[in-house]
Amino acid sequence: MPPESEVLLLRDYAERAYLDYSMYVILDRALPNIGDGLKPVQRRIVYAMSELGLKAGAKFKKSARTVGDVIGKFHPHGDSAAYEAMVLMAQSFSYRYTLIDGQGNWGSSDDPKSFAAMRYTESRLMAYSNLLLEELGQGTVDWGPNFDGTMEEPLVLPAQLPNLLLNGTTGIAVGMATDVPPHNMREIAAACIRLLEEPKAEMSQILEHVKGPDYPTGAPIVTPAEEIAQMYETGKGMVRQRAEWTREDGEIVITALPYQVSGSKVLEQIADQMNNKKLPMVTDLRDESDHENPTRLIVVPRSNRVDIEALMLHLFSSTDLEKSHRVNLNVIGIDGKPAVKSLRTILTEWLKFRMITVRRRLQFRLDKINQRLHLLEGLLIAFLNLDEVIRIVREEEHPKKELIKKFDLSETQADYILDTRLRQLARLEEMKIKAERDELEEEKSKIEQLLGSATRLKTLVRKEITNAAEEYGDERRSAILDSVTEAKSFSEEDLMVTEPVTVVLSNMGWIRAAKGHDIDAAGLNYKAGDSLRTFALGKSNQPVHIIDSTGRSYSLAAHSLPSARGQGEPVTGRLSPPSGVEFMALQMGAPEQKILMASDAGYGFICQVQDLQANKKAGKAVLTLPAESKVLPPCDIADTETSLLVAVSNEGRMVVFSVADLPELSRGKGNKIISIPSARVKSREEFMAAIVVVPDQKSVLVHSGKRHMKLKFGELDHFRCERGRRGAKLPRGFQRVDALSLEQDAQTQAQAQSNEEEQSE
Repeated sequence: MPPESEVLLLRDYAERAYLDYSMYVILDRALPNIGDGLKPVQRRIVYAMSELGLKAGAKFKKSARTVGDVIGKFHPHGDSAAYEAMVLMAQSFSYRYTLIDGQGNWGSSDDPKSFAAMRYTESRLMAYSNLLLEELGQGTVDWGPNFDGTMEEPLVLPAQLPNLLLNGTTGIAVGMATDVPPHNMREIAAACIRLLEEPKAEMSQILEHVKGPDYPTGAPIVTPAEEIAQMYETGKGMVRQRAEWTREDGEIVITALPYQVSGSKVLEQIADQMNNKKLPMVTDLRDESDHENPTRLIVVPRSNRVDIEALMLHLFSSTDLEKSHRVNLNVIGIDGKPAVKSLRTILTEWLKFRMITVRRRLQFRLDKINQRLHLLEGLLIAFLNLDEVIRIVREEEHPKKELIKKFDLSETQADYILDTRLRQLARLEEMKIKAERDELEEEKSKIEQLLGSATRLKTLVRKEITNAAEEYGDERRSAILDSVTEAKSFSEEDLMVTEPVTVVLSNMGWIRAAKGHDIDAAGLNYKAGDSLRTFALGKSNQPVHIIDSTGRSYSLAAHSLPSARGQGEPVTGRLSPPSGVEFMALQMGAPEQKILMASDAGYGFICQVQDLQANKKAGKAVLTLPAESKVLPPCDIADTETSLLVAVSNEGRMVVFSVADLPELSRGKGNKIISIPSARVKSREEFMAAIVVVPDQKSVLVHSGKRHMKLKFGELDHFRCERGRRGAKLPRGFQRVDALSLEQDAQTQAQAQSNEEEQSE
């Protein structure tokens, strides 16, 4: 039985072990340090490469050599994990400012993991890595033992710029994650300088310099500025990128993709839609990417009549041509604790880190100067007493003790004198020593001034940041667009091939659709005892609106109706109208097309086709009917300013007035068109028999039985009056009017046929 002190409940042990593991993953694997912006594996790779002499300009070495050093000396994990981290730092499409210069196959933007094995690739550090390593041996950072305690490694690299923001990073720990986007070096440097000059600068002032992330692939950012500002304020948010594209000879050329988006995957997504007949307006896809044009994807529209802007908005919505990137500025601060920080906090903490680093570098140099001056002071004493020094060295049994006693030297000075070679005792060497001493004294004075003045230290840091940004900085790649149209996928109607259709409704309520507008609706095949009631001309991508005897409107998609080759299907199979109603009329047209709605009680109003749209099977109330009145078929209105409204009663009275005299409503009873006593309407003795809207200079046909009368546009003036009058009597023989219609001349019919042909194309 073990002693009581060694007994631990399994629950407590598991809790402690998991917490230890969690902290290890958070602090030593997944999250970056705010100082150098690197995770431990990245830092160890960069440091190991510098120790191997693989700095910029050096000869390339096999990547396997680097990985071996990393996992053997500093990072006791799998070689594949270390190599993948190394590859990421060498991919120009993954890192905004790459740290490693790779030779061989290091993957492509289409397939970042298609890199060759480490035994085939070679690598060395990029010049940019100097900003992380240049001050490493100057006492700037703390060191700690490696995993087996046999050597030391830097706990953080002395970065001269905030690499955390320049290259960004992603990582998943236990219970937390990080997603830091890359930024432009010049913008970040300008923000740092602004904070150095104005430590109390607000976020809005910092954002004058930092416009937003800057991704290596160069696709523009379409996130609104206020959302970017909110993201930087809270440390969390989303950034949307949209592919960059142009038009060339009627084709769409995509020249830049969002960050971490594969061109081949995008083409595959578009091809899938084409195969599923969801992109009938696209006929071909090509990938013309090469060394000179890393991204060049071609989308070929079916014709020059395709709306390219609408097509691209659909592709942005339905493919990775538009992608959102999560932002979570969760990093390990200078206090060693992980936290989500705002942009201002990150910059402020990094500047504190940089000030400490520069101060440590200066102090390290000052200590070195003081040590050298101390040695030079002893050496000069030896020169002034050269004969005596030589005598002591030759004759005394313990020359070191004698030198210390004789000339009041320190042990370090005495050792240095005894270690000096004879040839350095020449007269010329004395002059060199004095010159070196004077030079060191001058440098010491400057360093002491810097260390003694916070203002001078800030000036030095500012100058170094400016110089680094000028040497390694470049222009922004990801433009930030102020306002863009929201991406929107095509609806089923949008994707449909638009063609003219004729929708036919029978007296028994059966409905069907025929292609074209030259259909003889009355000559179609009907069920026994059934016949044509009405028909409407429109397009296959438009809804057809059905108006019943109560003034309600119902809507069906024209393309979903059965073919006119058969006898159709009953309307009641798709709709839920009140019992006992009849379907009286059909209406089709563009949503904004104006129409006249009226009842035979003599009332009517103007509305738009879209006002008839009903989203429920039960329909919607549109026209309010007075007692015992009936619905009249709607009339299209081409122009409310120049068109005339012609209305006749069954007793042969006609009124003519401007359509503009009627109100525009979305529903209701409307205003009086022709005056008919309500009692006569109820008894059906008198009612408004027909109405028609006459465009400018058109003629009207008045039908009475088998006879008809033509009234030219000018002849209608005889019947013009104010809206709501009784109207003038028509000539003898037309006291019982059946219908009104417009005369279609040959030119109008030819134009209509031409329009149908264009729609079919």
